[in-house]
Amino acid sequence: MDPDRARELLAAERTRLERLLAGAAHEPDDSTSDEDDPANTGTDLYQDEYDEGLRDNLREELAAVERAEARVEAGTYGLSVESGRPIPDERLEVVPTAELTVEEENFREGRR
Repeated sequence: MDPDRARELLAAERTRLERLLAGAAHEPDDSTSDEDDPANTGTDLYQDEYDEGLRDNLREELAAVERAEARVEAGTYGLSVESGRPIPDERLEVVPTAELTVEEENFREGRR
């Protein structure tokens, strides 16, 4: 894949993830009439934990963008980090942070 196209895809992915991360904070529902109600506290706690998991996933995806950007600069973007085999451009267009070929990823996840 052309390095400029790779940078463009990765920049768009970074922007998307940063926007999601910025909006992934739980705002307590101030409209409840009884804020000491244990049900409200439990709901807020659940939502906070859910949101923290979402933020963790988004941070992991941002780390994958950073690794991909480093591969672009190193001239190894588009090659499997495991085998060095080329990752098809079609896959990189859909998953610009792909580190493995589809076959390698399927094997790693136990889907032969």
